[in-house]
Amino acid sequence: MLALLIPGLLFTPLAWAVMSVLVDFRRGYWLCWAGILLQALVSVGLWLTVAREGGQYYALGGWPAPLGIELRVDGMAVTFVLFTALVASAAALHAGVYLDAAKGDPRYFWPLFWFLWAGLNGVWLAGDLFNLYVGLELITLAAVGLVALGGEAGALRAALRYLFAALLGSLGYLLAVALLYGGYGTLSLSGLAALAAEQPPPLLVILLAAAGLAFKTALFPLHFWLPPAHGIAKSPVSALLSALVVKASFYVFARLWWGLGEGAAGWWLAQALGALGAGGVLVGGWLALRQARLKMVVAYSSVAQIGYLFLLFPLSQGGETAELARQGVMLHLLSHALAKAAMFLAAGNLILAVGSPRVDALAGVSRFLPFSLFSFGLAAVSLMGLPPSGGFVAKWLLLQASIRSGQWWWILLLVAGGLLSALYLFRIFRASFLEKGGEDTFYHPPRGLEVIPMVLALMAIGLGFAAEWPLAVLALPFAGEGGS
Repeated sequence: MLALLIPGLLFTPLAWAVMSVLVDFRRGYWLCWAGILLQALVSVGLWLTVAREGGQYYALGGWPAPLGIELRVDGMAVTFVLFTALVASAAALHAGVYLDAAKGDPRYFWPLFWFLWAGLNGVWLAGDLFNLYVGLELITLAAVGLVALGGEAGALRAALRYLFAALLGSLGYLLAVALLYGGYGTLSLSGLAALAAEQPPPLLVILLAAAGLAFKTALFPLHFWLPPAHGIAKSPVSALLSALVVKASFYVFARLWWGLGEGAAGWWLAQALGALGAGGVLVGGWLALRQARLKMVVAYSSVAQIGYLFLLFPLSQGGETAELARQGVMLHLLSHALAKAAMFLAAGNLILAVGSPRVDALAGVSRFLPFSLFSFGLAAVSLMGLPPSGGFVAKWLLLQASIRSGQWWWILLLVAGGLLSALYLFRIFRASFLEKGGEDTFYHPPRGLEVIPMVLALMAIGLGFAAEWPLAVLALPFAGEGGS
């Protein structure tokens, strides 16, 4: 069964990318939605198959040792495949209407969108360093093109800054890969993990990989490229970038750390990564509070929320807290993907309505567009970590991991980060409930645009009630060779 599903996840988006270049979206409307439906169904089918069979190991195709170029499936991989399908489908549905309403050019959006989806699935399913690199580069090139969509000078500047940062990150990662291959003679993640258990890699390798992937993930203070790119891109693009793209490099980071880094890096590097994450939470939250444009508030919020992900490293340093930390970070990643996609899409609707990107232009919009504002608010509940959202459960797990490990300083960060989130998000609501003088001149976006962020925001809240399902599948191991 998996031998049929997995190639579909990789080759279907590539085929649709080529077709979308040849066929205009307006003429090939149903062809595009057929591809999205096919990808969503295959993603759900893969997740259900792995969940039902209990995390059996699957390695498909590729080249055998010493290269070990392969695809692999475990609970973590299929969960990210499923959430990618949810967010990408929602962003595509929104973009199909939004780009016309915002006078955007959808012609180049669709091929880049499909290449991005192919790259994301390639990263989630990669079982070796080579496929991870190819997937990351495909994601980067597609994401940079999506940021530049429309060709405005500001978008081109942001896209170039993003490209240069991503290339620097790729250089660090590639140097680490070269050293690993030279030292161990294989690119397979499972093979490297087995060899590293006997002889840990040099610290230089871990530092190079960490620096390169931290650049791509926009970890503070390497985040300078993210706010301009996310803030100026079209709203469906911003949703894809924040919810999925920056998660891909963190996913690779986590895979390498668990397989190679824990034995070689030591306590001090784990704490240093946590400290940089803390810097992102505090600096990103403070800068979000000071922004005058709505999407820049949401973009700097991404810098802050990314910081929480790096608590994985200090809190998972062995002992009983490791599993709590992994569960908390993975659940935060998933809830953030849903909430931030909802928030960017809702922000796009609000900007369309008021005709201005500024926060102070939202005065009176609470009466005119309450549905989109409510979607923004539900997403904010999860980002602030309030019950009963997925964000609350994630931070509760991280709080428990901090207490049980005796690392009380991360408790202070979780509290301070939540308060900062409340300040910059409630600032948006304060502006929207003010009344402006004169006659309202709002534009009402198409109704379909308001439904999509609402569904995503409700899913972010609902994740708090059903957290045990994704967590149970995420824990399914990748061990012991088998087949389908």
